[in-house]
Amino acid sequence: MGLGVGMRPSLPDKTYYKIGEVASLTALKSSVLRFWETEFPFLSPEKSASGQRLYTKQDIALIQQIKRLLYQEKYTIEGVRKQLSPRRTRCPEPQTAGHVQHELHTILLQVRQELQALRSSL
Repeated sequence: MGLGVGMRPSLPDKTYYKIGEVASLTALKSSVLRFWETEFPFLSPEKSASGQRLYTKQDIALIQQIKRLLYQEKYTIEGVRKQLSPRRTRCPEPQTAGHVQHELHTILLQVRQELQALRSSL
């Protein structure tokens, strides 16, 4: 499914999307999405009890933003990290309540993953 600049696919109305669905919606390979998770700490979808990635609409919006920065605006991976890092000091757009909520959600997910890793190492 090819999308022109500024076009967005219509997202089915549900809470979570599996990696195959996200790959199709964003026209990216699943392997690219998994690689981006390792490169962008702020992209960290929840995981089901069986370890399957569960993406939210906010995650998909973030993926589309990363894709735009990398492929259209020709940012490097490090440039995207700096541009989109939740801890950046300069924010080019005013933060909306939804943006702040997404950042808090991302931080909580990172803490949860770190706690789960710690628990499994005990």
